[in-house]
Amino acid sequence: MAPTSVDKEGVWGKRTSTLDWCEENYVVTPYIAEFWNTISNIVMIVPPAVCAYYFWKKGLELRHILSGISLLVVGVGSWCFHMTLLYEMQLLDELPMIYGSCVFLYALNHHAHKPNHRDYTYVFALILTCIFVTIVYLYWKNPMFHESSYGFLVFYLLYEALKACKNHPEIIPWAGVSLVIYASGFVLWNIDNNFCSSLRHTRKNHLHPAVGPVTQLHAWWHLLTGTGTYLHILVSAYARTLHLKRESSIKLLGGVWPYLHLGEKV
Repeated sequence: MAPTSVDKEGVWGKRTSTLDWCEENYVVTPYIAEFWNTISNIVMIVPPAVCAYYFWKKGLELRHILSGISLLVVGVGSWCFHMTLLYEMQLLDELPMIYGSCVFLYALNHHAHKPNHRDYTYVFALILTCIFVTIVYLYWKNPMFHESSYGFLVFYLLYEALKACKNHPEIIPWAGVSLVIYASGFVLWNIDNNFCSSLRHTRKNHLHPAVGPVTQLHAWWHLLTGTGTYLHILVSAYARTLHLKRESSIKLLGGVWPYLHLGEKV
């Protein structure tokens, strides 16, 4: 929990969320509680929306389209949470993180299956996981439970990714980039949580206001983990198209932004 002695109150009223991050509240505008933590979610909104539409146009299987939509939903939920610091918006951020991770798991687990194959046991297990985490978290409002549950799913996702890399070594470079970017965001998230008082003191007393936003490490968490997760979606779809022997490769749009280039379905 971030210190709140210098925080203000804006149009959304008193904070009701169980978490308040290190960014000072309502400093930039009275309409957004945590300005930089809010707008940094754009990386989890625009790229996955475009990605999901592109996958749909190219005829990829529904699970890959839903992967893009899942990250989009997390981005919108996180935007609403950091903008308002209301408990209901916090749930809109945190629970989709669990649901989206389960969608990612299903998509990656099925990368080597035959077309139209459905592993209903696996689906049932993922649905039960979502229901269990939701019920427990609604009654036991402990952020550590949510973070532990999410962490478990991320590690299981890493296990599934290792299996996919073994089957298709072509995806290893981009899978590695995805992991490094995501892990970098996680490191900054921990620094932001554990050294918040020092960060706030430095921003207030030693930095020019124009430089202060660079020290908003939770915003960097959004940018880095959003990018890492977006890359994971590409890697998962890439592994699938390689298994189906469909022409595909990850390219850079404008030499900067990665996307999955797909040939026509055979």
